[in-house]
Amino acid sequence: MVRGGLGRHSLNDESAAFPESFALTRLSDAVQWARKYSFFAYPFVTACCGMEYFSVSGPRYDLDRFGAALPRFTPRQADLLWVVGTITHRQAPVLRRVWEQMGDPKWVMSFGACTSSGGPYDNYAVLQGIDRIIPVDIYIPGCPPRPEAVIDGLIKLQYRVQNERRPQLWNRLHGSGRKLD
Repeated sequence: MVRGGLGRHSLNDESAAFPESFALTRLSDAVQWARKYSFFAYPFVTACCGMEYFSVSGPRYDLDRFGAALPRFTPRQADLLWVVGTITHRQAPVLRRVWEQMGDPKWVMSFGACTSSGGPYDNYAVLQGIDRIIPVDIYIPGCPPRPEAVIDGLIKLQYRVQNERRPQLWNRLHGSGRKLD
């Protein structure tokens, strides 16, 4: 006879503690999976590659399925910096300040030939690659890059975010930062 309407399981039955479908994971893996599909992008768009960025953001290529659809126009709410187009030496301090204001963890995508290497503009005004002022995680080639290349770069960034392993220093550090013995 069944008591309390619990069906075939009773409160003292150990098999009822864990249902048949059960999954275990590490907290860090779950957090990285969530980060992988929830990029908050800050588009730093300056030149002609911006048109290609807009087309990738549209409904035809649907960046929302990768978790990078809604741009944030404040660096304090962003974790992915899209640097799109030519960066001049005059813009470099502004770009550096935007990157510094972003919270950790943060990632940078260099979008196009001008951003990655200065492109066809080999002169005194154009920065010959943004990696001279900020660290870059993914380079997207092309002038302008095709939407398929942008999506490929985003998929590679997702793979990198999912599989990165950060050192776990908090196990050996006190809250004040001093080492525990």
